[in-house]
Parts: sequence; structure tokens; C-alpha cells
Amino acid sequence: MRRGRRLGIDVGAVRVGVAICDPDGVLATPLVTVPRDVEGGSDLRAIAALVAEHEAVGVVVGLPRTLAGREGPAAEAARVFADALAGVVDVPLELTDERLTTVVATQQLRARGVKGRKQRAVVDQAAAVAILQGWLDAHRG
Repeated sequence: MRRGRRLGIDVGAVRVGVAICDPDGVLATPLVTVPRDVEGGSDLRAIAALVAEHEAVGVVVGLPRTLAGREGPAAEAARVFADALAGVVDVPLELTDERLTTVVATQQLRARGVKGRKQRAVVDQAAAVAILQGWLDAHRG
């Protein structure tokens, strides 16, 4: 795996969670939540700016599959988002299985006492961390 920071992306209908890893690709941490903007594309521009600001060498986008491994409407939306994002960033972009990451992130936040509006504000970032950390762990030599 090439050294450098990567961004992890959790695409939601309302928000996009973004995580980042250290240059050695060991630990993913939350970065920001970006409001979705399907019509205007400001979400794509914001993520492209983060790629440039953090000098990211790659982007990992979560692909939500069902427990049976099939792709539904959420996976199609993630693919459309990833294709659009690939058009505005100059780094490799990869889709990775993100089955249950939002569920696990929600449970972890609830266990820490984070609930309601505060939870909604950070669950997408937590899911992005899970997506990126899973990818990093799978690609570590």
C-alpha cells in the first residue's frame, strides 16, 4: 500500500461522513460531515477541497450491500456519487463493502451515551471511520 493519507467516505441521503487516516495508514479518524447537495454538487467540491488540503493519495467510498451481498438503491446512489467524485479529484478512488458500518457506528455512539441530534451529527463520520479502517486493515502488508 502506498504511503499517504486517504479519505474514507460514507455516502448518505442527507449527509456525507468523511474520515482521514494518518500518512502510514494505521489509524482512521473522523474528519467532517458534509451536507449532501445532489443538485448543486457543493458536497463533491467540499470533498475535493479536503483531498487537496490534506494531500490525500486516495479516496475509499463505502458501498452499502445487503447482508446477502446484493446491491440496492443505496449502493446505486453510492456508485453514482463515487463516479461524480472521481470526476473532480485527481487521486485513485475505490469502492469498498460497508455492510453494517452505520449500524455498528450508531451502536458504538449509543454505548458512549451519544444520542439524538448529537448522534445524527457524528454517525456519518463514525461510519466513514469504520469504512476507512476496514479498508486499511485489509490492505496492510
